[in-house]
Amino acid sequence: MGLVALLSIGMIVPSFAHTTVSVEPYEIKAGWGIEPPIVGMRNDLVFKITEAGQTEGTRKGVTSVFKNTDVTVTFGGVSKEIDIHSDPRPGYYFSSIIPTRTGSYTVEFKGEIRGVPIDVKIPVEDVETTAVLDFPPTTSGGSTDIDALKNAISSLQQDISKLKSDGTSAPDGGAAYDFAVLGLSIAAAAIILAIISLVKRK
Repeated sequence: MGLVALLSIGMIVPSFAHTTVSVEPYEIKAGWGIEPPIVGMRNDLVFKITEAGQTEGTRKGVTSVFKNTDVTVTFGGVSKEIDIHSDPRPGYYFSSIIPTRTGSYTVEFKGEIRGVPIDVKIPVEDVETTAVLDFPPTTSGGSTDIDALKNAISSLQQDISKLKSDGTSAPDGGAAYDFAVLGLSIAAAAIILAIISLVKRK
């Protein structure tokens, strides 16, 4: 029983979000070598081209596919023809790439495979930001929070200056002015302490 369990574990394979299209008598499967694909990280576009095997229900890899077939990767309105390399396994091919933008990529095949015309576009899994792999998660709000606190201090300073200019005309003289300045000073001190706390957490 233990041996069976070990063998079962050894046969587990990852599930990839590859797309398969048929161009009779061939099937073309395209996707990323490492999924999810992450922006800025080296990856491979991988392809598997098969045809019907000698036994019903089986398929075999097709070799020498790209002698007369060009492959272009497209993102938005930008496209680039890519070099295809053969994997040691028959029917498997790859092209190294570093995706520089998040979003949808499409692979286009044009040419012929052993005399069969081919002109297909295959979408592959969207490229994502590093946030899906970041640990511990990073937040983009830290610098924004600090800027907001700094702006609040600047506003308080302006209020104090305004009180200084208007304080002499207050009905009860300096007492009201002193209490107002004291309150604003306490608020400013609290904001400064909050900024220091945020900086220490970074």
